Amino acid sequence: MVIALSNVEGWAQVVDLAIALGLSAAIGLEREIRQKSAGLRTHTLVGVGAALFMLISKYGFSDVLKPGEVILDPSRVAAQIVTGVGFLGAGLIFVRSDAVRGLTTAAAVWVTAAIGAAAGADLPIFALLTTGVYFLVVRGFPPLVRHLPKSASAISVIKVRYLDGRGVLREILRHATERGFAVAEIATGSVHGGTQPIEDRSGVLPEVPSNATMIDVTLKIHGLGSVNELAAVLSEVEGVEAVRADDVNSAGE
Repeated sequence: MVIALSNVEGWAQVVDLAIALGLSAAIGLEREIRQKSAGLRTHTLVGVGAALFMLISKYGFSDVLKPGEVILDPSRVAAQIVTGVGFLGAGLIFVRSDAVRGLTTAAAVWVTAAIGAAAGADLPIFALLTTGVYFLVVRGFPPLVRHLPKSASAISVIKVRYLDGRGVLREILRHATERGFAVAEIATGSVHGGTQPIEDRSGVLPEVPSNATMIDVTLKIHGLGSVNELAAVLSEVEGVEAVRADDVNSAGE
């Protein structure tokens, strides 16, 4: 005679979900405050969803278990969570101006899923400790990174839009070399006034007159200087309309 067991639903499981909710929401709130692409809602849903998957895996199939016939393997769901969240994180990573963005956000989503899975697996201490490690890394490491030696060979990108015919490119190269940068690659293209203004960090600049010709130049540079300081200097050059910099050595998100 085989006795069918009922699925387990109780306050212990509710507590596991509540832990996942609180910890994942804390991570999501931090990302939301920093205005990252995945914020409070995304991280909270990922953490709670991972916890629920673990609870389903642990307790959701008790009514179909049969000794010697149907065997439960909760670890299989945990493995699928890792794979599924990996695809979600990949969607947050993109490349712009030859700079990779979204890696830290993708990693945060991945860690949040792990925290939720730990909470769902009734491992609250691991979940709490990992949440603490997350905040240590994202809050404590950037100041440390800024004090590390910069890479002289890592490629940073500066994009400048300027009015044609004023010798601006010569000034751009002069300022770059004076600050110890080497130009690894340079690409230029002309843009007539009234078309697609370049974006800088503060937004879109006004369009130039329709009879003017603008030049877009992209410099791939490397050196030990501050790329952001170079960008600030270039923005003051006469004829320069906009400057955008991606410093590979700066502490990112």
